[in-house]
Amino acid sequence: MHERVASNSPFEPVVGFSRAVRAGSHVYVSGTAAWDAAGKIAAGDVYAQTRQCIENIAAALAKAGASLSDVVRTRIYVVDVDLRQEAARAHREAFAAIMPAATLVEVSRLATPAMLVEVEADAVIEAE
Repeated sequence: MHERVASNSPFEPVVGFSRAVRAGSHVYVSGTAAWDAAGKIAAGDVYAQTRQCIENIAAALAKAGASLSDVVRTRIYVVDVDLRQEAARAHREAFAAIMPAATLVEVSRLATPAMLVEVEADAVIEAE
């Protein structure tokens, strides 16, 4: 049985996907943009958007019974690889103690021009 988690992304109902899916002890978080509480891309640079992406991922994980400390893998997609240090700084601030496996790649564009970065995460909830 799978538990599905939704968020305020306007793309979820249009595309037909869940923000996150928990399958047993595994939680898979879809590519997550810097959506703010109003469902709009948060203003800011790659650093600020990456921080918002990670906050959104943390919220999805919490709804699925996990946390950032359970993350084992991340993927960061940036539209300008020359700004990778900004994304890396935000990632490091959130995950330095956890050190998940990580990938950062440049893509030609994301779903809207305002999106500078998108982040995915996979988590494993340890048995208590």
